[in-house]
Amino acid sequence: MGGRGTGARAPLPGRRGPAAGASGTQRLVGLDMARGTALIAMMTTHILPTFQQDPTTLLWSATWVGTSLSGRAAALFAVLAGVSLTLGRVPAAHNRLGLALRAGVIAVVGLTLGLVEVNIAVILVHYALLFWCALPVVGLGRRALGLLAGAWILLSPVVAFLVRPALLGPGPSPHLAHNPTWEDLGDPGRLLADLMVTGYYPVFQWFAYLLVGLWIGRAPLTRASTQVGLLVGGVAVAVAAKTAAWSFLVPLGGINALMATDQAAIWPLRAMLEANLSGVDQVGTWWWLTTAAPHSGTPLDLLHTSGTSAAAIGAFLLVARVAPLVRTGFLAPLAGAGAMTLTLYSLHVWALSWPAVQAAGVEQEPLLAVHVAAALALGLLVQANGWRGPLEALAHRATRLGLAAGRTTARGGPRGAPPGRSG
Repeated sequence: MGGRGTGARAPLPGRRGPAAGASGTQRLVGLDMARGTALIAMMTTHILPTFQQDPTTLLWSATWVGTSLSGRAAALFAVLAGVSLTLGRVPAAHNRLGLALRAGVIAVVGLTLGLVEVNIAVILVHYALLFWCALPVVGLGRRALGLLAGAWILLSPVVAFLVRPALLGPGPSPHLAHNPTWEDLGDPGRLLADLMVTGYYPVFQWFAYLLVGLWIGRAPLTRASTQVGLLVGGVAVAVAAKTAAWSFLVPLGGINALMATDQAAIWPLRAMLEANLSGVDQVGTWWWLTTAAPHSGTPLDLLHTSGTSAAAIGAFLLVARVAPLVRTGFLAPLAGAGAMTLTLYSLHVWALSWPAVQAAGVEQEPLLAVHVAAALALGLLVQANGWRGPLEALAHRATRLGLAAGRTTARGGPRGAPPGRSG
């Protein structure tokens, strides 16, 4: 869903220029593979359970999906969105109107998908809002982006922690309790509160991912040293964040403080700290900010998932350097799926709403296999024919429309208009 900018074929939008060299092709293939992997990982978290309950003890625990994929897949999408804004013959910094229109297309798709009955959190409206929030910063240099990303990771969760009690106080609930739809536009205050702070993908904290992606995108991604640095550095940051969280919760006793909160009486908190903390109102104690739980939006969570995202990007860029894999087309299905994630994600969500899929007794593993196989096959078909996905084509047209409008404005109006004169 991130796209490669206006100059390269990808989700949201683009086409590779004819002069793109081997190193540029490797970079684009690697990023598309990372995006395709994020798509499959999100499909997995949507279809397979992230929690399981012991029938004897009735205690809840995290599944392998919850401990390995939850939080990391969506974060990788958001980081790749930031990377995409730096790519193409006309990066987003030189086509802000196109970026705004492109985000509008994503928002329209997201609000429409919100109408289908599914038991998953659709990310697209949040994704569009992230793009709109990026408009003031897409032109910053790499050093400024790095400093801003670091500050955002550390400070935005603290601000959200301070604001959250006011939002959750007396009065209408700031939780939508459903995916954003067109009807929610009639209550913009509640919609914005859910999208920014209290919802499944709190844009206020998640903006850090976009900044990290912009910072990564400003790096020389075709260099092997950069790719190794992303892989090694990302792993180191991810491990350090989880280690710090464990130190706060176990030796320093943070877990005891959290288990003493009202939320622990409502939720299976120990399992949720491992798999998904979304839905838990993190209020009452500062110890909430010491966790690295998936979807907690804490500094250590943002740091950990930024690290795993950077490592994944570095790893896939390195894989794309293996010439035999590229020549034989072995990487094409995954890269093809990654090049049209907006369309494939939307189809995936829509397909999960089918009555036959929601009927009791449907086996989850075969269902996941069907969705993954369909995504890889459709991605390969579209890429082999040099097409764009239909939603990617729509977003590309919106981007091009913004670029054309910007050029017209820069020329100062219709050609031939007489210049102004001082009086």
